[in-house]
Amino acid sequence: MQHADIRKHWEDAAPGWARWEASISAWMEPATAAMLAMAGIDTGDRVLDLASGAGSQTLAAARLVGPQGQVVANDISDTMLHHVRENARAAAMANVSTLAGAAEDLDVAAESFDAVICRLGLMLFGEPARALAVVRRALRPGGKVSLVVFTTPAANAVMAQPMQILLRHAGKPPPGPGQPGIFALGAPGALVQLLIDSGFVGVEQRSVALQLSMSSAAQTLTMLQEAAGAYRAVVSDCPEAVRVAAWAEVAELLKRFDTPTGFVAPTEVLVAAGAKPA
Repeated sequence: MQHADIRKHWEDAAPGWARWEASISAWMEPATAAMLAMAGIDTGDRVLDLASGAGSQTLAAARLVGPQGQVVANDISDTMLHHVRENARAAAMANVSTLAGAAEDLDVAAESFDAVICRLGLMLFGEPARALAVVRRALRPGGKVSLVVFTTPAANAVMAQPMQILLRHAGKPPPGPGQPGIFALGAPGALVQLLIDSGFVGVEQRSVALQLSMSSAAQTLTMLQEAAGAYRAVVSDCPEAVRVAAWAEVAELLKRFDTPTGFVAPTEVLVAAGAKPA
């Protein structure tokens, strides 16, 4: 998929992603905390946040670096970055700026960042190794990159099964090896090896169990339809009848996760970090 197509998918999803940012942030909070800790972010640091979305983790990093530091939010979607700026203004944070473009193509000054973070973005990049080459150049010696990706379909049924349904209705195959997708870097050892191959040292990884908690399956369906660009993209070019049938089957599936106290689904991510050699 070309960058123009990817940009359009995320531009289309951006209003929904911003609308559901609080729910996504709450779901990812333990992973976000681990990512920021493993990045070694400190007061006064300069941090690059790749594929920032609407930026809840951007603002979390901005709180850590304080007024003397700076966080640069990057995303391929201008609308996403508009929401980052609005959210930073609302939080009275003057230490947040934005940079539009695909991560693989970013032209940032060499050794200009103390840390780079990326939550749920790297596995969707067309060329993650190229993006990590940009990261390595951007980091100062000893600076760290810290990443969050989903693990395996088996550990994320609430993510995997709707995707399978959408692909089947659209008549499309799942992503092949090396192709971008929500589970592209979740296989055992894949993310660690990618970091090592990209020249990072002291690589560490941990799995984090998360729980997606929503008020109902119906609310979860709306979030997927409005915010999840990777899911929307699967059926975006299908006839309306196909889209309606696909999402109706997803709606039935999601009801399996309803409980008397609301929608609850176990999920799992990997958090990995590595340093640029000093």
